[in-house]
Amino acid sequence: MNSITQDMRFRLSIVKSFHRIGATKTAIRYKTTRQFVYFWVRRYDGDIHSLADRSHKPHHHPNQHSDLEFKCIRDLRKRNPDMGLIDFWLRLKQLRAYSRSVSSLYRVMRSLHMFPDKKSPKKRKNKPYHTPKVPGEKIQIDVKYVHTTCLVGELKGKKLYQYTAIDEASRLRYLAYLEEQSTYSSTRFLEDCIRFFPFKIQCVQTDNGTEFTNRLRSDKPTLFEAKLESMNIKYHPIRPATPRHNGKVERSHREDQKRLYNKTTFYSLDDAHKQLKQYLKKSNLRPMRPLGYLSPIQVVSNLLNV
Repeated sequence: MNSITQDMRFRLSIVKSFHRIGATKTAIRYKTTRQFVYFWVRRYDGDIHSLADRSHKPHHHPNQHSDLEFKCIRDLRKRNPDMGLIDFWLRLKQLRAYSRSVSSLYRVMRSLHMFPDKKSPKKRKNKPYHTPKVPGEKIQIDVKYVHTTCLVGELKGKKLYQYTAIDEASRLRYLAYLEEQSTYSSTRFLEDCIRFFPFKIQCVQTDNGTEFTNRLRSDKPTLFEAKLESMNIKYHPIRPATPRHNGKVERSHREDQKRLYNKTTFYSLDDAHKQLKQYLKKSNLRPMRPLGYLSPIQVVSNLLNV
């Protein structure tokens, strides 16, 4: 032990006081007993580390395994290294008249290191990701289902979907509500995105939802893919079952849930569009740490020299 605790310093003070004024006055001064003073005086050997706490673990237990039982366990395990715990316990009871419980046997076998060490799961090593520096170099698009608890009045019982597009370089976002999740709605949203963003969109990235692509089912392009091709925009679907590859838009959806949907209700479609427009304006003006505490609007202005 290299560290010196406050308890060790306190006990050293008691030892020094004992040699100066004796046990009785030391016990009165430090509000303890003479037995306590004598105990640490006997323990002290000139090194403060001798005043450290020692293990309180008992050396013996009246019900502990005997040496013969330990030998039986080792011998049987040596002959059956791969046997399961329950089978091992039953075999031990049959052959060696072992009367302990299975939990007691487990603790002993674990202390004797008879179980293979669990291999820690291999940590995923993510590949370096190139974050675009030019606005429009890559746009992430995804769809969020608006929970029914937010829909009241005219919208009660209906479905509403939030389409989200976010520019990776500037984090500038465009949001829109559509009443269906389909390749037609995705195409309409794409056209709105082209009109909204003040820069040319070079690449669009989405997940593999059928509202965007059918590449996992057939080679026939969807209306959304055909629109991208006609606009000379590169399309990049992410790897299946890896939403982290679309992480920026996924993170923005979590923030939308926290800042908007957990405390907002929509009474009609017009009301929903109006509230979303106001929310989008605030969102694009909110400073962000990844952007050096600038807002997406400021970043776009700086990058485009507007």
